[in-house]
Amino acid sequence: MSTLSQLAALAADAEAPTADDAKNAAAATGAGYAYGLAAIGPGIGIGYLVGQAVQAMARQPESAGQVQTTMFLGIAFTEALALIGFVVFILLKFV
Repeated sequence: MSTLSQLAALAADAEAPTADDAKNAAAATGAGYAYGLAAIGPGIGIGYLVGQAVQAMARQPESAGQVQTTMFLGIAFTEALALIGFVVFILLKFV
């Protein structure tokens, strides 16, 4: 018996998904999309923020300390968005 016919036999013997299975699959898919979208924004934001901070430090090295402090605050606030996305992922997946 070939592999394709074995898979067809297994598929024919499998039960149809229930409403709960479909709900769990939809919740997992939605959670994955939510976390993926929530991670894209902070990734772009942090990259842009650090790039601009490095450029500012290169132009005015005497103010590097002040720019670095502001950069870290910006990174923390931007990273909070990713954490909020992770919390939404957990809520969609397990609640």
